[in-house]
Amino acid sequence: MSHSEPLITADNLGLEIAGRQLLQNITLELQQGEIVTVIGPNGAGKTTLLRLLLGLTKATDGRVWRRPDLRIGYMPQRLQIDASMPMSVMRFLLLGQPRLGAAQAQAALRRVGAGQLADAKLADLSGGEMQRVLLARAASRKPQLLVLDEPTQGVDVGGQGEVYQLIAALRDELDCGVLLVSHDLHLVMAATDRVLCINQHICCHGHPEQVSRDPAYLELFGDKVAPYTHQHNHQHGLSGDIVGAQRCDHSARQPHTHSANQDERK
Repeated sequence: MSHSEPLITADNLGLEIAGRQLLQNITLELQQGEIVTVIGPNGAGKTTLLRLLLGLTKATDGRVWRRPDLRIGYMPQRLQIDASMPMSVMRFLLLGQPRLGAAQAQAALRRVGAGQLADAKLADLSGGEMQRVLLARAASRKPQLLVLDEPTQGVDVGGQGEVYQLIAALRDELDCGVLLVSHDLHLVMAATDRVLCINQHICCHGHPEQVSRDPAYLELFGDKVAPYTHQHNHQHGLSGDIVGAQRCDHSARQPHTHSANQDERK
């Protein structure tokens, strides 16, 4: 099978319920090794889109195509845990996965930096620990596609960047595609390959830098707009203009942000 064949595609996808159009004309394609992030305001249909792509909800318009025998790891936005249920992390990882052994489950926990949590009770986990466990479960069977709904839900600000670093590391290790929903505008623009901004329909899409300047994006998020960050070794004068002959070297490790109304600024 060709590596260039998409993992999943959606063609003019739509959903109407009781006369209300929840989504319309959503078209996207996700390749292996690519991170695509869906953003949008509350009620925009982000989680609904994931459910349509996964086949959990049936679309009323358009079609979804998934690569044959595609292995998908899914991380839901929330997991309601009954505090009286004494389930361990290891038991949770093995639940409903008869082909997954304890050694594989332990390896999945180590992969996300949570190897020490195997015997912990789910009800005792912090928000950040729970998200790591959910991420470990989603990645436990080495999926070709990771689908992550708000992976930093319940994680403090200091830990959110670590979660996105874990996601990128999983992408690299598993050579999988990643489709995620996020509201972390201040982080996601530097942690994704492409952005899909929706509000029942596609408002704009493309490379993070391109989307961060799009009028539709700016109109939706206003003062919440996030700078796009990349790495390079060039410098800027007070006006923001690039100083020197070398304009951009993405291998350098100096953080740099782009605002909405100025191309490049320190």
